[in-house]
Amino acid sequence: MKGYVQVYTGNGKGKTTAAFGLAFRAAGAGLNVRIIQFLKSGNYSEIKAAARFSECITVEQYGGGKFVRGKPSDQERTQARKGYEVLSRCVQEGKYDLVIAEELNLALYYNLVTLEEVKTLIQSKADNLELVITGRNAHPDIMDMADLVTEMKEIKHYYKAGVKARLGIEK
Repeated sequence: MKGYVQVYTGNGKGKTTAAFGLAFRAAGAGLNVRIIQFLKSGNYSEIKAAARFSECITVEQYGGGKFVRGKPSDQERTQARKGYEVLSRCVQEGKYDLVIAEELNLALYYNLVTLEEVKTLIQSKADNLELVITGRNAHPDIMDMADLVTEMKEIKHYYKAGVKARLGIEK
């Protein structure tokens, strides 16, 4: 099966949810899935759910566990570098059917990885690999290289009314 490049971006809710939904669909079909999360750390509900499919879904986190505000810390830079190295190997080694680079768009936005690195990653992927890149602020060049781009656009959100992230819904 030919693999494509998908980008999920935008300021709306649902990018991670869509990516994990695809991972669960792929697992249901017996495909081998690797999820590399940039800028994230923690045992969120989607991580717990993915652990139930550990024979075919592997999730690794490379982040400090908080939103980057302003300049990324040295720890965030180190973690992102490790994540990129693992991601690059996963994309090239042919062991996976689906690789999800969660929040790679933000890692690029914050200069934790370079535009050339992400372009090379896309160009070097195995023909049968489905590559999904998520996160706000997708670079126009990355969207141009993708085969599918979906923008999640916030129209209305209950966060603005003070609703905190709810277990099983947002976290």
